[in-house]
Parts: sequence; structure tokens; C-alpha cells
Amino acid sequence: RLGFGSFGEFAREVRHAGMMKAPTQRLLQTYNNPQFAAVIGMNEGVASEGGALIPPQFIQTIMSRINSGNSLLPRTDQYTIPADTMTWPRNLESSRATGSRYGGIQTYWRGEGAAPTAKFPKFGKFTLNLHKLISLAGVTDELLRDQNTMVLEQYLNSAFSEDMGFEVDAAIVAGTGAGQPIGLKDAPCAVSVTKETGQTAATIVAQNVVKMWSRLWAGCRANSVFLINQDCEPQLNLMSFGLGTAGVMMYMPPGGLSAAPYATLMGRPVIPVEQCETLGTKGDIILTDLKHYITASNGGPVAATSAHLYFDTDQMAYRLTFRVDGAPWWAAALTPFKGSNTQSCIVTLATRA
Repeated sequence: RLGFGSFGEFAREVRHAGMMKAPTQRLLQTYNNPQFAAVIGMNEGVASEGGALIPPQFIQTIMSRINSGNSLLPRTDQYTIPADTMTWPRNLESSRATGSRYGGIQTYWRGEGAAPTAKFPKFGKFTLNLHKLISLAGVTDELLRDQNTMVLEQYLNSAFSEDMGFEVDAAIVAGTGAGQPIGLKDAPCAVSVTKETGQTAATIVAQNVVKMWSRLWAGCRANSVFLINQDCEPQLNLMSFGLGTAGVMMYMPPGGLSAAPYATLMGRPVIPVEQCETLGTKGDIILTDLKHYITASNGGPVAATSAHLYFDTDQMAYRLTFRVDGAPWWAAALTPFKGSNTQSCIVTLATRA
């Protein structure tokens, strides 16, 4: 850990340097180490700011917590990009009708000597622009002086990584696209299944799930998941599909008949996500293949400190910045080769009011 026993020990050293307006000998020795000279320093040498980058070992600890549990970020198609913007070419396929597949490719049946008509695929651009996500917290002087450095380390890890992870997931589920990622719920390519005629408000019935499944593009089914708000679980636990005078169980609770870590619905994992909408609102249950949702970041969070922001309240300011963007690969829902109902990699259930 570059000579530091814990994050708390490193943070106290940085605070001391900020108060003295000069780097300590210990920080200078770390900064001048050729192996790490490019990744640690006093905020580009401005001692009056009291800033410093956290050594990579501690950054990795924070990032691993963002990617833990039911976090959605590691389930997406992730890229690390060197700049703030990255553009990918993509075909403009929005229909599987003959002549429209792959953006305009057409294959012909022709007899000997008969010439086909040339057609050319159309391409578009898919661009992600990294947006800045910031966690900021003040730590009291009393806590910084605490001899138990684990207290500070646990506090900062919790205050930064958990809340930052929450916001990343919230954007993946329902981001507006304005200064943040475009979320699944209102993505331009998402398909929304309407409620059943006469369906009671704030319910989910078997017909809803069957219709959602039919609107998910077949190529996404093997990797798909249901994201739900936990308010939906009582509805799912009582769900069955009528068969004569009996019924077939649709929802398999975790560890029950399925003996899996997640419940299953239509054979696919059901993952509780706090950021999904409450029961009865569009976004309370989302069927999706997250490998068709792309995220880009600059590689990891960057941390800094300042002794001056909260000087009058005797606190050290700790800041974590993470640049990230995300959006579905698809530009629009797909019209199938045969059939009138569009399909997508994202399917939601319309509000049941």
C-alpha cells in the first residue's frame, strides 16, 4: 500500500500536508518513487489546495464495492475509453423485413444469368460522452485524529462507494440522458406492454409477464433478467397460469424449487433493484438483456481532499469523481420479419393506475 497501512492513515497524512501547506516527507517519498510517480501527487503540486490522488490500491477497494451485490454496472457491456467522448459505428437496422436487415442488405434468389439489384447497408453513429458523478463529504477533525484508522476507512468507503454505486444504477434504470446516462425505462428503443383490460391498479398478472416475454427479441432471451422493485414480490409469489381447473407456477422463489440465488420468472433471474419504480408504475418490472446496454468510463474513480472547503467547521473535505455514460446499443425497437408487434432488448410494463 505504498507505505500506508490503510486509507485512513493515508488520509491523515494528506490532511496534515494540507494544513501545513506543504507535502510531508512521507508523501514526497511516495510521490518520487519512480514506480508510482504517475499516479499519486499533491493535486498537480498545488499544496494550498490540500489535494492528493488516492493510491491505486485504495481506489480498487472503492471500485470493487461499486461492482458488488446486485449492481447493474458490471452486467452491462463495459468499455474504458481514453477520452471524454467515444463514437462507435452501428448499422441502422430497425426492421427485419426483406431489404431492411442489417441496415439495407438484401439477398436474392435468382436464376442463371439473372442479375440482382445492388443495395447498400446504412450506418449511423453511437456516441457516449462521459458525465461527471461526484461524491463529496466532510470528515470532522475528531474522526481524523481517531487512532482506529479503520473507522475512517469504513466511513469513507461507505459514504462514497455505496452512494456513487446507487446513483450509477439509478441512471442505468431511469437516467434522463441530460447530463447522465440514458436509462432503460424510457430508452428510445424500449417497448412498453399495455395493461390488461380491467386490470386492477398496482398489480402484475400472468398475462403481463407472458406478453413482456413475447416482446423481448429472441436473441436477448438467453441472457435476459427481470429487474423489479421489491414491492412487486407479493404479486409474483402469488402468480400462476391457469391450466384447466389447476394452475402452473410461473414464479420460482430463490432457494425453493429452483435452488438458485435468484428467483426465476419465465426461467430467467429476477433481480430486486431498489431503483426500479414502485408497484403499479412503469419501470416497476423491466425485462432486459444488459449486454445490449453499453457503458463507458475513464477507468475508475479519482479522489481528492481539501482542508479549506469546510475550514470554519473544522472538517476535511473528501471528494470522489467518476466519469461515466451509458445507453442501449439499439437506436429503436425492431420490426420483425413477420408479425406486427415490435421487439426490443428492453421491455417494460405500462403504468397500471
